[in-house]
Amino acid sequence: MADMNRRRLVQSLAFAGLGLRLAGGAGANTRIGVTDWNLKLGANPDALPLASRIGFEGIQVSFGRRIVNGKMPLDDPEILSRYLSLSGEHKIPINGTCVDRLHDNGLKSDKLAVKWSLDAIRLTNALHTKVLLLPFFGKWAIQNRDEGNAAGDALREIAPEAEKAGVILGIEDTVSAEDNVRIMDRAKSKNVSIYYDVGNSTQAGFDVVKEIRWLGKDRICQIHLKDNPHYLGEGAIAFPRVMEAIREIGFTGSANLETDTQAGSSVEADMSRNLSYIRQVMG
Repeated sequence: MADMNRRRLVQSLAFAGLGLRLAGGAGANTRIGVTDWNLKLGANPDALPLASRIGFEGIQVSFGRRIVNGKMPLDDPEILSRYLSLSGEHKIPINGTCVDRLHDNGLKSDKLAVKWSLDAIRLTNALHTKVLLLPFFGKWAIQNRDEGNAAGDALREIAPEAEKAGVILGIEDTVSAEDNVRIMDRAKSKNVSIYYDVGNSTQAGFDVVKEIRWLGKDRICQIHLKDNPHYLGEGAIAFPRVMEAIREIGFTGSANLETDTQAGSSVEADMSRNLSYIRQVMG
């Protein structure tokens, strides 16, 4: 077991070194954050000090899925105040949010999703951040052109509130870059953008390096980095090439690790390992 671990470490370091030689500081202007749910502290303010201790430069906060009195868990002034206080105390910005209730009420066809999205826009503004992730997965995934059109129509309905609040609506799904741009065009709002997930797009069969370059920085609001169930650099995704593409398009926003914790390991150990790897690639 020790020999195997040593071999894995050598392979990981060698791959990171290759990345540095190929990329030459790939993605150097991108800030690396983390999702609170992958810290196993979704909708929990305790995620902020943990993310800071590990060394992340930001955290994406989820609003929670358990509805009480018609509200999402974070829809509480005292809780919001605690988030802002911890953000300042631990010097870690809230770089974005996620209305994870859309896993239960999907925006492509459920009117309740419009309510949760409008509430989430208000809460995102209250947390003094700009990017709100709108997920389309599971039974709410976009499966065809008609469903993409329906999603675009729903986004057009809520986009005016996002524009007023200065919030960017980031759509995350499993369709191609071209299909996402069609949805954006149908939404008819400068505040609708793409939340690009390299893991989801790879699993869906898309060339993520090609898509990132084609989309460019103006159509990507934020990025998820993952290659689950693997550690970064040990799966199918060539992160040196990904980070180089991110650098080449001039993206200067946040990329959040959405990486799983391995069986028998700890969240802090695995997040530290993945963060260290991606920073080596970035140079």
